[in-house]
Amino acid sequence: MEIENAVNTAKKELANRFDFKGSKAEIVLAGNEIKLSAEDQFKIKALVEIVTSKLAKRNISLKSVEVKDPDVSPLGHARQIILIEQGIEAGVAKEIATFIRGLKIKVTAQIQDDELRVSGKNRDDLQTVMQTLRGSNIGIDMQFTNYR
Repeated sequence: MEIENAVNTAKKELANRFDFKGSKAEIVLAGNEIKLSAEDQFKIKALVEIVTSKLAKRNISLKSVEVKDPDVSPLGHARQIILIEQGIEAGVAKEIATFIRGLKIKVTAQIQDDELRVSGKNRDDLQTVMQTLRGSNIGIDMQFTNYR
């Protein structure tokens, strides 16, 4: 929902900006990707800045946002895709699970689809795992949920 709200506010700003008046620039949300199109590469850069600023204002971590390279046609029309990553990839999940096992804390880490579930009997052990994962430099946005 927050991604959709950020894209809608970016569209409103696009409609009101003077440098985009009369141009064929658009922002489209399709699944987990935001498609940008404009008349030239300079306007694509401005669109990327608009969208990323709106995502940041909505507290969406920019670690989960991947900006692809722009495609510029010979006529000058440009397109670009911004991917929103959700969940954890299998390779990264295995890396995190081995990191947790290396801590020698009495917890178990299970990979379930695009999530990593850590369970243990002691709440303090789970909190130390959360703190060490926050402190480590894994390179992905991590969110923790408590199932009690």
